[in-house]
Formats: sequence, structure tokens, C-alpha cells
Amino acid sequence: MNAGDPEISDLIVSIDSETLTRVPVRKADVAGTFRTRGNKRAAAIVEAMPERDGWLDPDFVDRLLVGVHCEMQRVSEEFQHGQRVAELLHPLLAALREGGVPRPLRVVDVGCGTGYVLRWLAARGGIDDDVELVGADLNLALVDEARRLAAVEGLRVRFVAADVFRLEEPATIFLSTGVVHHFRGDDLVSFFRRHDLPSARAFAHFDFQPSPLAHFGSWLFHAARMRAPLAKHDGVLSAVRAHSGQTLVEAARGGAPGFLCGLYGTRLGPLPIPRSFHTLIGLRADHVASLTRFLGPRASRLGPLE
Repeated sequence: MNAGDPEISDLIVSIDSETLTRVPVRKADVAGTFRTRGNKRAAAIVEAMPERDGWLDPDFVDRLLVGVHCEMQRVSEEFQHGQRVAELLHPLLAALREGGVPRPLRVVDVGCGTGYVLRWLAARGGIDDDVELVGADLNLALVDEARRLAAVEGLRVRFVAADVFRLEEPATIFLSTGVVHHFRGDDLVSFFRRHDLPSARAFAHFDFQPSPLAHFGSWLFHAARMRAPLAKHDGVLSAVRAHSGQTLVEAARGGAPGFLCGLYGTRLGPLPIPRSFHTLIGLRADHVASLTRFLGPRASRLGPLE
């Protein structure tokens, strides 16, 4: 595996970004892409998938991806990721309230999948009534599962199959988990450029943090905890593809100059031990002082916002 390799989940589903319609995917093309890149394991995983006249079976792919996201939710629960998001989100919301940002404060999860983060926030995150939680994903199958789970759990959260940057009711804060490593080079800069909407006041993107032990640790954990071959493959590759903090900050500053950008939570307290996740923060300049104050003791985790 290398950082330039695509993940299996990136190639087995194709959605037209303009019409949001599903585009058929030819199985031989996906397997051939991996074989050309020397990734025989990924090719074998794809070749074992059922097909219809040479096209990947979309119903199978949908069930597979929903199942993989269930495994990802279990990992997020074990790592207390919902709590990690809430600990940063509440100071952000407080800073925006103090700055007089119009209500509701709309928190939009980019590439929400089956919606674990927002469902956790709605159920346990102490979210006030002036905050709307909205999850957006291009994959309707994942959105439908997120909606089903939210309905079963009776949660105040909304999920939509949509381009997150073209919502009729736009975001105040953009969130994501494990999304930014899917964008490379100019596409990463373009991703941040789309954040610079009049309504947007902040963003917080959580992703794997590269370190000397990250690849081995990810392999060991996924081998022990994941069941689906695709989940094991893509989970490890996600750590391989993760961007350095410097890369993320430079791309965000280049693409979204209207925000001050920096990193949060890169180390375990005062120790020089990297966390498994780091967070890229973007914030409008007039809210920076408030955020620092509302973070309290956690302000030491916040790097320079420039």
C-alpha cells in the first residue's frame, strides 16, 4: 500500500456529482485498477464481489458499505470519538453565540456515512435547541441507514443525500471524520475552497495523524477488530493516506483564506506522544479570542490559528 492508492470503497461506488445519480461500475475496471497498481489484495477483494452482466451488483455494494460503517461505528465507540467531537464543538458553538452569529447554528457533517457522530451528539452531546445537526452524504444507501437509526433512536438530527456545499440551508460549522485524506493535491485545496461560504463560520476536520507507529498500529487494530476484508484493507490504507498536519494546514490556508487555520489535539497532554487523530480547525478571525477562552484548560491543545 502507498499513499497514492485509492481505497476500495472509493471505486466500487460512482455517483454523478451534479445529478447525484448512481453510475454503474464495471467490476473488471476496478479490479484492473488495483492490479495495475500492484495491489493484488484489493483486486482479489473486488473480484470476489457479485456482478450483474459485468457490473458490480449495487445492492450487494450497498449492504457491504452499510456493514462496514457498522464496524467503523464500533471503533468510534471504543475510541470515544463522539466525546472527542463534543469537547471541541461546544467551545466553538459558545464562541459563535458570543459573536452574535444568527441562529440556528447549523452543524453539518461532511460525508456523514451512517451518521454515528451526529447521532451521538444528538443522544449524549448536550446539544442546545438553537443548534441544528445535519448529516450529508452522496451515498443514498448510507443516508437511508442513518435516517433509520435516528428514527429508531428518536433523535433530533436530519440526514440528506446531497452535496454538502450546496445545501438550501447552509452550514455554520462543517465537521468531518476520516474524510480529508480522500482528497489529494489540488483536490484537497479545492475541497477547502468550497468551505468559504457566507454562512460558514468554522470547520473542524478529524482524521488519522501520521506517525512512525501509525501504519503498524492501524494494521494490528484492524486485523483484530474488523471482520469484512474491505474494512480491513481500507482501514489500514486510510492511515497510510493520512495527510501530515503541515499538508492540511497549508491546503486549508491556500483554499480558504477567509479562515484562520491550525491544528488541535496533536499530542497526549504535555507528552511528546502523538494522538491517533488530529483535528484541522478553521475559524473566522473575529471568533478566535472567544474560542481560546471557552476552551479553558484545553486551549493548550490548540496550535496557532493563522
